[in-house]
Formats: sequence, C-alpha cells, structure tokens
Amino acid sequence: MSDTWTIRKVLTWTTQHFEKREVDAPRLTAEVLLSHVLKMSRVRLYVDLDRPLSKEELGSYRALIERRMAGEPTQYLTGVKEFYNRPFKVDARVLIPRPETELLVEAALRALPKDAPSQALDVCTGSGCIAISLAAERPQASVLAVDVSPDACALARENAEALGVAARVSILQGNLFEPVPADARFALVVSNPPYIASGEIPELSAEVRREPHLALDGGADGLALIRRVIEGARRCLQAGGLLAMEIGETQGEAVRELLQAAGFMDARVEKDLERRDRLAFGTQPAAHGPQS
Repeated sequence: MSDTWTIRKVLTWTTQHFEKREVDAPRLTAEVLLSHVLKMSRVRLYVDLDRPLSKEELGSYRALIERRMAGEPTQYLTGVKEFYNRPFKVDARVLIPRPETELLVEAALRALPKDAPSQALDVCTGSGCIAISLAAERPQASVLAVDVSPDACALARENAEALGVAARVSILQGNLFEPVPADARFALVVSNPPYIASGEIPELSAEVRREPHLALDGGADGLALIRRVIEGARRCLQAGGLLAMEIGETQGEAVRELLQAAGFMDARVEKDLERRDRLAFGTQPAAHGPQS
C-alpha cells in the first residue's frame, strides 16, 4: 500500500485482494475489518470515503488482512458477532454463531410463555447466544446453560453480563446433562450440539477448522452427541415440554427416528432458509413411561 490511502481506495484494493484469494464475501469482509479498525459503522465508511487513513490505522488494517488471509475467521478478528439483533463477544474459545441458529431460537421461543415464568435448559451453550437470546426475549424465563468447556462458560458469562441477563441465565460447566440437578424439570431443552462426522472435519474450510474442535466433532456418524441430548432431554423435560435441536442437513431422517425411538411425541424435522434439514423437535409425553 502507498503512503496516502483513503477509505475508498483501501476498500477497493482490499476487496480485489480478497477476491483473488477467494475469501468469502470479499467486499463485506473488507468493510467489517475497516469498520473495526476505525471504530465506525459500515454506513459511516461511505459518508467518509475520502478520509485518509493514518499510518497507524493502515498498519492495524494490514495486520487484520494478513490474519484473514491466513484463515482466521472475520468474527474472531473483530471479536464480535451479531446474533438475534444483539452483539455477542466471540473468540477462538467458542463456535461462531450462525444465522441458521437464529431459526432454532425462534422455534424455541414458541415453547416459552411471554408473560409467565418458565424454565429452559440450553445444552452445549458455547458463546451463550441461544440461552441469552431466550432470556432477553422472555423476561420471566430462567435459563440454565451448560457447556463442557470451561473457556466457553467463561465467555458465555461475559456475554450474559454484557447483555443484561446474568441474573436469569445460570451457566454451569460440565458434560451435557451432568451438572443439571436430578430433580430439575424444564419446559424447553434446546441444543446446538456438535454434529459433524469426525471424518468430515479435515474437509472443512480453513476458517471453520479454526473453531473449537470440541464444538464441531459429532463422532463417527455425527450423531453421538445428538443421541445423548435426546436421552438426557427425555429425563428432564416436564410433560408437554419441547426438545429443539439444530442438526446437520443429512441427518433429518436419522434424528427423527431417534426421537421416536426415545418416546418423544410429534417428532419432526424442519428446514432452514436454503431448504435443508436443520432443526429437529420432539414433545415430551404426559407420562414419562419406563425411562423416568
């Protein structure tokens, strides 16, 4: 880069550079990184297109470009990801929240009353984006969130505090349902568990492989954690309670069968905006039966 670079010139150069290197969403990525360096909105960039960058700003921006070219996800570089209209802190400790998971939140919210107390459990909480969104949208709900990673739990607590719901979101570290009190019963169990088959992980993009392996690996067939979530939810849902999960796009029929075999009623799979199987649901029957 030469000595005098305006916002316009920097964005044009970076976009072309990213295009050549086949970085996803090259223009958007250039804008997001520059907004982060200059501490201004993307809209403001276009108001100030002719503003020159200082040597320090240019150096900071160049460093982010190099890290992005090395495969580091944009959201880790900026430290934030917007999810369900709220800014969540993210870094290499947690999976980056995806737009598809917002569909899971929307579906889960239907199981929680708007104007009455309720209890929900979020298994494999990661950044806390699901649990925190539920608590923020349902002011009388209490949410228990669990993750096996102490680092993820620490970040989820930061997010709960920053987004004003720490009093109603309890975050426990442990393996799936182990930290959940044995007598606890929930109107909703929601989970975005690891669901990528172990053998498929090396084929993922460099950016995705930068995310925590623990949050991606679903075992040999991708269903190992899903099976355990279904089993655990059957034990702790109240009668009529809902289990809502995010799943892989090829897992719909297998997960539906697992839900039915576990005794859930109304086992069903819904598609995401790209018409791929993405969400799975089951309703706890009135009587728990022999599994209780």
